[in-house]
Amino acid sequence: MEVVRREDCRGGAAARGPEGRPAPEARVHFRVARFIMEAGVKLGIWSIPIATACTIYRKFFCETNLDACDPYLIAMSSIYLAGKVEEQRLRTRDIINVSNRYFNPSGEPLELDSRFWELRDSIVQCEFLILRSMRFQVFQHPHKYLLHYLVSLRNWLNHHSWQRTPVSVTVWALLRDRYHRGLCLRFQAQHIAVAVLYLALQVHGVEVPAKVEAEKPWWQVFSDDLTKPIIDNIVSDLIQIYTINTEIPLRPWPGLPKEKPRMVSCLGTLPPHRHDGWSPEDQLGGLVVLLEKGW
Repeated sequence: MEVVRREDCRGGAAARGPEGRPAPEARVHFRVARFIMEAGVKLGIWSIPIATACTIYRKFFCETNLDACDPYLIAMSSIYLAGKVEEQRLRTRDIINVSNRYFNPSGEPLELDSRFWELRDSIVQCEFLILRSMRFQVFQHPHKYLLHYLVSLRNWLNHHSWQRTPVSVTVWALLRDRYHRGLCLRFQAQHIAVAVLYLALQVHGVEVPAKVEAEKPWWQVFSDDLTKPIIDNIVSDLIQIYTINTEIPLRPWPGLPKEKPRMVSCLGTLPPHRHDGWSPEDQLGGLVVLLEKGW
């Protein structure tokens, strides 16, 4: 798997500013990823295409500076391209209307005028730009690995312990949340699947049977080349997602260019009540679980 070398695609200190707060680019990418997920839900997209859209967006900005393109335009093109990659057909008109409602909740739907067709052409043109920057690579997601690991672990654990702890619900929430950052570009899919499962078991205090007597750790049974430092790195990056979620300053989004590109001007300005911090109901699903468990 290709390892991304750009500093803004790494985790840890590279994603944080000099005072330990999330770097401006990290905050922008976090919010755009949130936009992709919300728009995907409103468009009725399955979980895999949403994950693909987030990955496409991240991959593009690992090759391109943030100030070179409007991030929300790239996000809209990523959603459109993800529908093609995962064979879930999406209409550009639906993507534009959902995005317009996201930025202008009380506004009217866009008319089929010159501004609409300019934006539509921009989405299609950005699609070709994204494909070239990605070198037409196909992504592999952890979902299928995680499904098999969950089934194996369910049969391995005590039936009563599995029923009374929502491990599977927590795992899928953690996996969804990790697309707010570029973990999929730095770690193998099967390693991410094991790491989120490891974190979910730790959160709920579930012990895997025969842990002491086993010849190798349970997580190494699922992936031979996985090591504890790799798990720790993935878990640390995942925890930082929730740190960024709680540290975004209560002020307008700072990453939007002062002069927006002409093709996206029809979306209007960003409403402050949607982009000046998250309300409690906007918190990530995994964060809710971690807070309830006292993490």
